[in-house]
Amino acid sequence: MKKVIQELNKAFENRIRLGIMSALTVNDFQEFNALKELLDVTDGNLASHTRALEDQGYIRVEKLFVGRKPNTRFFITEAGQEAFERHLAALEKIVKGGF
Repeated sequence: MKKVIQELNKAFENRIRLGIMSALTVNDFQEFNALKELLDVTDGNLASHTRALEDQGYIRVEKLFVGRKPNTRFFITEAGQEAFERHLAALEKIVKGGF
């Protein structure tokens, strides 16, 4: 059990970061407002969690303008995808009792 627990990634322990990574795993990208609504969080809360994931190299942020409005998009990186898959595999082992 101890070994499996150590396979969990601390970056994904928070429900918001888990939600961000889950949404990015199944979509090519997510826009800031759509992700904020999906996760039911404030602007500041989402910004701090996406910054933490970006600092880890797990997501990439793209800022652009659509017309005259700023638009922020988030993409999962290859490193983020691999780390998240390892985290999910560890969770699955724990849930199935295969530790």
